[in-house]
Amino acid sequence: MRPERQHQIGRSEAASRLWLSGLIAAMEHAERPEVRRQPVAPEILAELRAQLALTALFRSSEISTLRH
Repeated sequence: MRPERQHQIGRSEAASRLWLSGLIAAMEHAERPEVRRQPVAPEILAELRAQLALTALFRSSEISTLRH
């Protein structure tokens, strides 16, 4: 494998790990009882839904282009 390709893969893996770490931290924060009791602003819910939709679209398009 060419060095530049290895660098791209490493960067992609690092970005995935960073994203996953952020997701885990957010979920751990959200599960705290004092946080769960607080209402969530509608604009935050809208932003969250939009972000989740983008992530789902990206992941499904990435999978559908794989060749076996």
